[in-house]
Amino acid sequence: MENKHGILLDSGTNEVEFLEFLVGATSFGINVLKVREIINPVGLTKIPHSHTYIEGIIELRGEVLPVISLRKALSIEEESTFPEDKFIVSEFNGIKVILRVDHVTQIHRLSWSQMEKPASLNQGLEDHVTGVIKQQGKMILLVDVEKIIYDIYPNIDGMQGRTYSINPARSEKVIVIAEDSPMLRKLLQETLVTAGFEHLSFFENGKEAWEFFEEKVKSGERKVDLLITDIEMPQMDGHHLTKKLKEDGTLSSIPVVIFSSLITDHLRHKGELVGADAQISKPQLTRLIELMDELIVAK
Repeated sequence: MENKHGILLDSGTNEVEFLEFLVGATSFGINVLKVREIINPVGLTKIPHSHTYIEGIIELRGEVLPVISLRKALSIEEESTFPEDKFIVSEFNGIKVILRVDHVTQIHRLSWSQMEKPASLNQGLEDHVTGVIKQQGKMILLVDVEKIIYDIYPNIDGMQGRTYSINPARSEKVIVIAEDSPMLRKLLQETLVTAGFEHLSFFENGKEAWEFFEEKVKSGERKVDLLITDIEMPQMDGHHLTKKLKEDGTLSSIPVVIFSSLITDHLRHKGELVGADAQISKPQLTRLIELMDELIVAK
């Protein structure tokens, strides 16, 4: 996948490609943009006292990468019916990991509007699924790999015990956040409140956020100083939301910060194409506060 074959090159189209794979009898999906390559399993080096999800480490082209068992992370006990597992080499949140799955099937292309918010799921998967895709008579669950990484490395954001000098100007600013992950919404709320931002409005996807801008902000009923948006969200992704905002004569002056696990050197241009004012990789929360100060507080 290094040649980006099949990867959407346009930005703001509200379309996505995802790789379908199986763990047990359940079909899951991961955004193709997070997948570097798929390899056959190789021998692992066990690491004493490592997290229960981590089976070991391997060396791949000079890099030492952890191998995460999605079977363990998703608490799936049913055995695989395939003769050999697969390793999905993934990059997101600025790190590389390997996801061990039972089988890889195919790549699907669809609109985020076809992705539904997960309702009640059995098997205790609610915390690790961000969307449900109904495809060819079956359901595919979009796995929240960021949540799994946060389970393994809870201090990855470096925010524990973080304090900020209080800037009274922050308390006056109105911030809209579009983020589908409950874990990230909670983390963002705690971080922004700690930093002194008091007026926060959260939306679970870009569609809900856009409806708020159309109904409340364009009419002048509500004022918004800044939008923080994820990219991957059911119904409407962050690139499409940013594009709609920046193409609207009434709303285009509102600064947009894309806060996503997909911000990498070779994908940053997609946010630039839709007019994002800043882009930052999760979970760099300290840098997010600095950017917010630069865009709306220091002015």
